[in-house]
Amino acid sequence: MGRVVVLGAGMVGSAIARDLKQNHEVTSVDLQDEALAALSGDGIRTRQADLSDEQAVRDSIAKADLVICAVPGFMGRRTLGSIIDAGKPVVDISFMPEDALELDSLARERGVTAVVDMGVAPGMDNVIFGYHDTRMKVERFECLVGGLPQARTYPFEYKAPFSPIDVIEEYTRPARFVVNGELVTRPALSEPELVEFEKPGTLEAFNSDGLRSLISTMAHVPDMKEKTLRYRGHRDLMAALDAGGFFSTEPIAVAGHKIRAIDASSAILLAAWKLAPDEKEFTVMRVTLEGEESGERVRYVYDLYDEFDTASQTSSMARTTGYACAAAAELLLSGTYGVAGVSAPEMVGRAPGCYEAVMKYQRDRGISYKHRREII
Repeated sequence: MGRVVVLGAGMVGSAIARDLKQNHEVTSVDLQDEALAALSGDGIRTRQADLSDEQAVRDSIAKADLVICAVPGFMGRRTLGSIIDAGKPVVDISFMPEDALELDSLARERGVTAVVDMGVAPGMDNVIFGYHDTRMKVERFECLVGGLPQARTYPFEYKAPFSPIDVIEEYTRPARFVVNGELVTRPALSEPELVEFEKPGTLEAFNSDGLRSLISTMAHVPDMKEKTLRYRGHRDLMAALDAGGFFSTEPIAVAGHKIRAIDASSAILLAAWKLAPDEKEFTVMRVTLEGEESGERVRYVYDLYDEFDTASQTSSMARTTGYACAAAAELLLSGTYGVAGVSAPEMVGRAPGCYEAVMKYQRDRGISYKHRREII
């Protein structure tokens, strides 16, 4: 049994804390009393602290054997740096806009194992990629992923399981992908296409900047792409709002005050996109890898479809992101993975036994990645 500190008691952080509580002594740290109260009722230790304060972070993790960093993206870089500098092993799902691999030298100096971006995507798609990259010559990788409400409600037909400003970032940050070995940048929301799934049916995919670490760690793969999935029509609405300046970060004068349009839009969307506590939603992902294996041209296709768990009242996004993170935490706590430095999930997938362990951990919790191998 290890002492685990989970920084952040939001939807995903809470799911991780409850899951790890089965085998470890878990402390959840957050500023919000309401979130902590719900966890303390489940037998999880709690600590109220302002995680934007570096000293508060250091005090909170002082006795930890492992730390989970589940803070909002804008806090991620500073918080992760503090954890690593304190010499604590960590699994991070903050999905910070900065490059977490830049902390690698600090982690090596401190002898710390830090696994970053360990969610569903980025996260599990990287683990799958890394696993197959050790067994075949991968020439093409594609990930299509989205989290959506089961009920389609006008006008957005979308609900955000995390901060709207983080979602807006997906819709505005230029998308990077790799074509014929060259890094290509296209506008976010561009190149829409309709994709058919057994469940939930037809969705629309569009460019988003989701490759992250893969651009550098898998630079030998000539074609790599990630796209976001939404109900048809949502992309057009977001593109119109972006073109109209609603996502602008430039301050404008309103009633004698300087505000950013993106902050006002995010505040409005926070209410419009908020998931009700028992609202049904799902996660869908398709990962495709093509290349040469044992002298054959092959294609591997992984499909994930996961729904809100009514028994535990846990959202699918919390399950698919949180349990992937918890699986990686178990790898570190057991010593199965312990490479000093900052590791992206694809590095975990390459390590012996880790892909199998992560997959089993999630199957045991009802999350199944169905896959098939095709000769092409």
